[in-house]
Formats: sequence, C-alpha cells, structure tokens
Amino acid sequence: MVRPTQLLHTSRTPAPLRPAATVLLLRDAAGGIEVLMTRRSMTASFAPGAYVFPGGGIDAADAQCHAQATRRVSQSDLHLTQAIAAIRESFEELGVLLARRSNGAHAGADDITALDRKAPFAEQCTARGLTLDAAEVFVLAHWITDRDLPRRFDVPFLVARMPDGQEPVADESEQFEPVWVRPAEALARHAAGNFFIIFPTIRTLERLKAHSNVESVLAACAVNDEPLFTSCPRAGLLGGAESRHMEHEAPFGELALVCPDGQITHALDWQTERPVPLLKNVMRLTAPNPGFMTGPGTNSYLVGDPHTGHIAIDPGPDLPEHLERMWRAAGGDLRAIVCTHSHPDHSPGATRLQALCSAGGKTPPPILGLPSAPTSRENSRFTPDRALADGERLTLQNANGETLHTLRVVHTPGHAANHLCLVLEEDGLLFSGDHILNGSTTVIDPPDGNMSAYLDSLDLLDHHCEQFEVDFILPAHGYVLGDLKRTAENPSAPEHGGARAAIAHLKAHRLAREAKVARAMQTQPQGTMDDWVTLAYDDVPERLWPVAKRSLLAHVERIQSLGGFNL
Repeated sequence: MVRPTQLLHTSRTPAPLRPAATVLLLRDAAGGIEVLMTRRSMTASFAPGAYVFPGGGIDAADAQCHAQATRRVSQSDLHLTQAIAAIRESFEELGVLLARRSNGAHAGADDITALDRKAPFAEQCTARGLTLDAAEVFVLAHWITDRDLPRRFDVPFLVARMPDGQEPVADESEQFEPVWVRPAEALARHAAGNFFIIFPTIRTLERLKAHSNVESVLAACAVNDEPLFTSCPRAGLLGGAESRHMEHEAPFGELALVCPDGQITHALDWQTERPVPLLKNVMRLTAPNPGFMTGPGTNSYLVGDPHTGHIAIDPGPDLPEHLERMWRAAGGDLRAIVCTHSHPDHSPGATRLQALCSAGGKTPPPILGLPSAPTSRENSRFTPDRALADGERLTLQNANGETLHTLRVVHTPGHAANHLCLVLEEDGLLFSGDHILNGSTTVIDPPDGNMSAYLDSLDLLDHHCEQFEVDFILPAHGYVLGDLKRTAENPSAPEHGGARAAIAHLKAHRLAREAKVARAMQTQPQGTMDDWVTLAYDDVPERLWPVAKRSLLAHVERIQSLGGFNL
C-alpha cells in the first residue's frame, strides 16, 4: 500500500453518494434495438442539456411498496426497490406505466390518463388495482459517479421492454423531447456534436450495441440477476481535455495511483521530453522508441528522492537524449542501474547512463541484473557489473542512515531466461519489466522464453503482491496497472483486488489461450504452426499472427511437456 507521504496530491473525501435508479426502455425495430432517451432541462443541476434515460432519486416510499409489485424469485430486496423507483420515475417523467391490471394485462392509455403524475404514485396504482411490473425490470449495469464530481450518485442502469400501445410524453419540467434511437445512432450523433450524452450513457450504449434484440438484453441480465458490470470511473487529462476511464481501460490504474483523491490533474498524453511523476519517489521517463513491439515506448523508472539518491530501472535503448534526461531527472545522483532483462529495448542504454554519472571522477553506479542465458538471441546479450540474487534487497538511505526505499529482486523467467521484477516494499509497487504489460500481451519466444516458467513466475509474483500488499504494477510498456479493489463503494469488485486481480486475469487469459491451442492441435493433429495459429488466434488481427506464432510455439512446447500432442 502506497505511503500517504509519497502521494503527489493531498487526499480529499469525495462527495457523498445519493441512491438513484435509471431505466433503459427498449423496443425492437426494423434496424435493431431502439432505446428511449430524453433531453434534460438546461437548468438541471446534473448534466444539464444531456440526453439521458429516464430516472431519478430513490424515495424512502419505494422500499415500502414491495407488496404492490411483481417479483422474480432471484430479485433481491435492493433490486426490487430500485425497479420500483425506476417504474415511478418513468411515469412521472415520461408518462410510461410499467404496471399490470388484475387480469395480467399491461396498463393502457386509460390507466395512464386516470393517474396524476404529480400525486403519490403507488397509492394511485393500488386504488386502480394496478400492480407494478417490477419482475420485468432487470439490472443491466451499476454506475457510481466519478469521485471528482460535486454531485454523486449510486445508480443501477435497469432495462425493461416498452409496453405496447404506450407513447412517451415528457413532463416538460425535468425531461424534454423524448426520442427513440438506436444505440449506434446515438453514439454517432454524439460524436458529430449534436446529441450530448455523458460518459456512463456512452459506455452503456456501447455495450447495448452488441445485442440484436430486446430479448437478448433481458436474457443476459437474467442469468444471475446481478449487474453485467460495475464502474466508478476516474478522470485525467488527454489533449488538455477531461478523459474518463472505466476499470478495464488502460489508464484507470495510473489515475488511481496518481490521483487517488479524484482530482483531475494527471496528463495521460504519452511524451518523451520530460519525466512524469507518479509518486514523490517514483518518476517514469518513456524512451522515444515507439513501435509495433514497444507500444508508446520503453518505460524507464527512477526510484528515490534527492535525500537518498535514485535507482534507475530499465534505462532502455542507447538513445543519448533519453539517457541524459534520466541523468538530469535524477540530479546526477544514481546509486544503481537495474536492467529487468537483456532485450535491446531495455539494457543497451545502461553503459552510456553509467558514463554520464561518472563524469568528473565520480564513482559510477553499478549496472545490475542477470546475465543473458546461452539461449538468448544475439541482440540480447547482456553482462551486468554484478548479478542480482533472487530475494536480494536494494536499499536507498538518507544522510542519517535511515532506509527509505527498498527494492526486492524477484527472478521471473518466462519472457526471458534472465528476466527479473522488483517490488518497492514500502509502497507496494511492482516494477514488472516485460513480464506484465498494459495494453498488450507479453510475447514468449522460445528457447529463451518458456511458457511454464512464465506461468510459474506469475504465481510467484502473486505471492509477493500478497506479502507486500501491492496495489499497482508499473510495466515497461503502457500505463500503470491497478485493478479495482473491493470497497464500500464497489462491493462487487474482486476480493483480491489491486495487482493480484491483474495477475489473476492475465493468468486466466494465458490458460484460456492454451486451451484454444490444444483444441487447434486436436482439430488438426497433422497441422503446421500456420494452421494452428489461424484457429488459436482467430480473435487476433492477422497482421499480428507472425508474432503470435512465437507464443503459440511456447504453448505447444508446454502442452507437449505435460504429455499432450506430439508434433
């Protein structure tokens, strides 16, 4: 867990959450699903002028109306209350009545006309013999308003089929201009600038696009009667503008590390000209070597502070301008240079960086790591000044001899035989090199790469992450990784969140891929690597298959070592 003293921003308490409910009224049309949306008042306190789904706050009375509503066996008390609130709001805002008469028929126009949209809702329905149709309202998603906003809501996005024979009529107070629109059309109109929708609406519509009809949506929601996803987004700056991100999106972990208080201060733009502070004792400098295999470039890190000096992690390729920036960012005070492995985008810059630090007769910092194995490729030869031992601790101390920053070495073969990771013990950070990446999957390239060793190393890292309460992973390529942790605001998050959840997800992905490889080998037992890659990596663009074949070979070797198919 990160020390509060190392955070860049002072923590603040987010605004309290208010319970609310929103409902997506759906209908089937010739062009696919259509959803009912309305425009909010331009004077609304939240999202003025935005096109939204009907909904509003949950009243205390909604929880008292369970006996007046139909209910699924699997529908919890909370979800029933939320469904009742959504039914009430649909009627008050749009005159849509999700209720049934005593004979089971849907409420009709005469029922709607008989009810006063400004009078107590449930009592009127009871007096008219109507039962609220909560059993036909399902939970699609659970949104928790971003931490940086002054008004915050805890709101399920519910779904229900629009009753036949009813037409929406806006209340002309809170909602205006009801419109039926296909999800893809709403997104296109928003992109064109003439249909303003906010982030949760955008992401929900994106998920809705995957369904061809209303029944498909309702069936998906009915599987376990829980939200298909839960999100409390975080925001940063991209191109100078606000950029919001869900938990599964690449920037989320970095924003959680740098702005845990929800302030919008962190720029997500990739650049190579200056260091990016992540904590007071951690800086990232991205080398100007973007490409197919390196993404935005190789991330070099500096750990330490002016009182202790610094340790450089992965100086990257031998690029003079990048290495000089690292040297200057460290104030010329480097105590060690560590290479996570010997690949040409990680270790070649170490010698030049060391020379910069030794100018004027200063004692040069040692280059540390593990020597490359005989199985490494010619361009990945590396010999450190000193080999690091598994479990060794590299420490940085202040003038009083107090240890402030400790990096623990973890030998993690798999991507490369000499690969290692580093755990910053005091702050629960994992520097993962190429073993764990953000935005791409690590290539395992035999013979120096080995899939069994890679998976075993993931288990080893999980153990260290549990031991040192690691929440965040700092990879050699891509943003900081940090998975959603279970909190009072996010009760459906994984029990083991943080880095451990990211590792578990990665291992599951690798094993799922291996299962596809095994099925491909079964389907075509006399097939070639070219045959198998088309089956096992059918979800990967064909242009990536030449690289995928390297990991495919690693999977094949592992399957054979476990007694599987022979080539």
